[in-house]
Amino acid sequence: MTNTKDIKTNKSSETVLEVQSLAKSFKSNGQTIQVLKNINCNIYAGEAVGIVGASGVGKTTFLHILGTLDRPTSGTVRHFGNDVFSWPDSKLSTFRNKELGFVFQFHHLLPEFSTLENVMMPCLIAGESKETARQKALEILNELNLQERLNLPVNQLSGGEQQKVAMARALVHSPRILLADEPTGNLDEKSGEKVAELMLALNHKHNTTLVVVTHNLALAKKMDRCLGLLYGKIVELSSDDLQNFGVGA
Repeated sequence: MTNTKDIKTNKSSETVLEVQSLAKSFKSNGQTIQVLKNINCNIYAGEAVGIVGASGVGKTTFLHILGTLDRPTSGTVRHFGNDVFSWPDSKLSTFRNKELGFVFQFHHLLPEFSTLENVMMPCLIAGESKETARQKALEILNELNLQERLNLPVNQLSGGEQQKVAMARALVHSPRILLADEPTGNLDEKSGEKVAELMLALNHKHNTTLVVVTHNLALAKKMDRCLGLLYGKIVELSSDDLQNFGVGA
């Protein structure tokens, strides 16, 4: 295990995420709980990076901060060189919608809408025309082999298909960074493998930087590298280290 202050793979020298002295704490019953402590790491263009660790160590909190869904208590997070938390909420929201995609363990699809309508939704929220939104949604759904499910209500799809729809929704804006929180955690083994393979295929095809929180050992081993959270800090992990961090448990 090594410190991750300035570690990179050979995929790209472009830093897309730079985290410096990041800390996050919460107040609970009058006490301050320190979840993240002095985290330093860089993530580079086109990388697939796993975030692993035992339950409750702050992996999701860290991912939410990287995705600008939550703010750090202290420290900085730079996206493409920009200190994003110095921006007003309106600018931050626009950036998040345009540049970042999110996939969660529970897909949060709208059950009363069809597959196509769910994937169109981010474009419509961004103010794009219905026809533009439809064309973008059709393109990504065809790429994910969901063209025969376009008009089905999403609650009629299998769990694996629903997660693929969630991925299509996250990717419809061609984000430069895709953040996923336990994307295979609610799926059976076969469906989980298909979703994992699909994420990595999209990472390679589109050079989309991929950051994944996972307990799935097979998925973690397929990442370009893995960062482990331990006592609120980050360490770089080898494949042999993974099971010591609650991966595959």
